[in-house]
Amino acid sequence: MALESFMAEELALATAAAFTGAAIYVNVAEQPARLTLDNKALLAQWQPSYARGFAMQASLALASALFGLLAFWLTRDWRSLVGAALIFANWPYTLLAILPVNKRIAATPLDAANAETRGLIEAWGRLHAGRSALGVLATLVYLWAASA
Repeated sequence: MALESFMAEELALATAAAFTGAAIYVNVAEQPARLTLDNKALLAQWQPSYARGFAMQASLALASALFGLLAFWLTRDWRSLVGAALIFANWPYTLLAILPVNKRIAATPLDAANAETRGLIEAWGRLHAGRSALGVLATLVYLWAASA
């Protein structure tokens, strides 16, 4: 295997794994911790956390998809293409499934935080688990491709 294809596969795998680790961290640590807060503090924590997390995870998903496409181009291994599609699927999933909830949460003034706000943030957490699942699947497929 040429060094270029090896590097592309490894970078696709590394960025997918970083994305997945961040996504799982949100689901198993950050989200449960924020749910212990009162409604106003919950919203106050979620808003800046989401903005920062989105920028990081969106970048990692895009980088991994691009490295996966490059690996596919160089190796013609369909598994790299599948990994790229799985990690990139986070973009449309986020835009179609999660963004409507995000907009409702983000539009809520801190003083208006209530049980409905909490319910939206709980729903957001369940939806975010889909991002974690896509990341795990992409990472496993990339690992499979890299081990060949």
